[in-house]
Amino acid sequence: MPSRCRRSRRSAPAPARSWTRSASTGEAQPVRMKGLRLAATLAAAPVALPVLALATAAMAGSGALWPHLLRFVLPQAAVETLSLLAGVGVVVVVVGTGTAWLTSCFRFPARRLLSVGLVLPLALPGYVAAYAWLDVLHPAGPVQTRLRHLLGLTDPRAIPLPEIRSLAGCVLVMGMVLYPYVYLAARAAFHTQGTEALRAARSCGAAGMLLFRRVGLPMARPAVAAGAALALMEALNDIGAAEFLGVRTLTVSVYVTWITRSSLEGAAQIALVLLALVAGVVAMERWGRARESHAATRPEAPERQALPWAAGLAATLACTLPVLLGFVVPAAYLLWAAWRRVAEFGLPPDLPRWIASSASLAAMATLLALLAALPLALGARRDSPRRPGPGAALLRLGMLGYALPGGVAAVGLIIAFGWIDDLLGLLGRWAPAALSGSVAAVVAAYVIRFLAIPAGGLDAAYARIRREVDWSAESMGATAGRLLWRVHLPLLLPALSVAALLTFLDAMKELPATLLLRPLNTETLATALYAEAARGTYEEGAVAALALVVVGLAPIVLLGAGGLRKVVPPAR
Repeated sequence: MPSRCRRSRRSAPAPARSWTRSASTGEAQPVRMKGLRLAATLAAAPVALPVLALATAAMAGSGALWPHLLRFVLPQAAVETLSLLAGVGVVVVVVGTGTAWLTSCFRFPARRLLSVGLVLPLALPGYVAAYAWLDVLHPAGPVQTRLRHLLGLTDPRAIPLPEIRSLAGCVLVMGMVLYPYVYLAARAAFHTQGTEALRAARSCGAAGMLLFRRVGLPMARPAVAAGAALALMEALNDIGAAEFLGVRTLTVSVYVTWITRSSLEGAAQIALVLLALVAGVVAMERWGRARESHAATRPEAPERQALPWAAGLAATLACTLPVLLGFVVPAAYLLWAAWRRVAEFGLPPDLPRWIASSASLAAMATLLALLAALPLALGARRDSPRRPGPGAALLRLGMLGYALPGGVAAVGLIIAFGWIDDLLGLLGRWAPAALSGSVAAVVAAYVIRFLAIPAGGLDAAYARIRREVDWSAESMGATAGRLLWRVHLPLLLPALSVAALLTFLDAMKELPATLLLRPLNTETLATALYAEAARGTYEEGAVAALALVVVGLAPIVLLGAGGLRKVVPPAR
């Protein structure tokens, strides 16, 4: 009997062991997926391509360009860019942190409605908001026209309103559109880190500004720094709002130098300065979060204190004003202007072509970004959690593209694709200029810019899948492809869906890269709006602008339906 048992054990097939244990740490290690490291490298490498191309072109360019740039271009552009960043930074930090504090810690009229409404300005790209405000406050616009009619005036310059086409106007418009980055980050910090500390501080008698200054603000500082850095990078990436409002930033200078003066070397050198400024913003964000760590707790709404009648009314007004300036007024104007245009002339005949171009470019970029993000996130997961290795480094490299302004990425790709075109031309296998100025160039810029969205989303989703799931599947003989298809993808589907939506919508709204790289006779909603604003035909572009606002509302609806409730639970 024992011998029969031994024979049966020998004849039974041994379970497949596709993971081992580290000899040094004793930690379970999955076997390497064949080709995964190569796929992750190929997915992350294009992000570095524009930067390398810019550096090479700037160093290879004529040395006579630098004195001209240093004397006539860079001083004004750098001063106006830094002034814009400083102004926008102050606006987004004050408005975003203040409104997050009010809606998180106090009860006042319309608080719940305003807590959601404060996110709405994210639906408006900066250049759409600038386009709307420029016509609203124009001497021939609805505000001044109605005021002159009421006052019986006929001179268009009789009402000396502040000039919107100025640095101050650009700071206000962009600050009112970008403050939700800080608002969402600070609000999440107050709910995940500050509940117990605020309760303890109140028990010690702290209240009002003392509570905010000594407890609330220090705890939210890392989140505020991260949100402000995102807002400043969006301000650096902008080209439409700055040009519409008469501010000559470094991004505008890159566009003008390449398009107007046809100087690719000069554009590359200005782009390098802009890239250095981006690195400075990232460094400031790191410094803002340095040596600050607070234990995160389960998301829980702080105990909100009821404000007296007068203070509650002031809080309501303080939270209403950003919503009005950042969304309601420009969106209402666009709706009114689009209705007038459609009622009188019908829809623009080229509108279906604009929508088709925008949607097709964004769809191709979204698909490629998702395919590139999957090996990056999976490669980071296959690294040891105790010792992040090459997979984590490749993931960080792939996510750096979001910090590249669209104009910088576009100029770098123009140079790189020019090299590839020359090489293919020498080989005789491709016509010259096959890649430069093509759909492939636009899609590549979108993928580089927005790869961080699906890569970060999938990395966060993988962090919620326990590694024991992989080990169990592999120990039962699951191959790498089967593990990915049958186990990972079903669990990653929600994150993939959200990442696809956000990537698609961001690509639909991208303006700088599209302006510089689009093929001839190709117009998207963003470039059509830019062209109409450049011609001064504001009502003609209102329909395209309204379509972009509708596109931008989709992630806000998604956030309100799910994400915001997860971060910000209902009040008790």
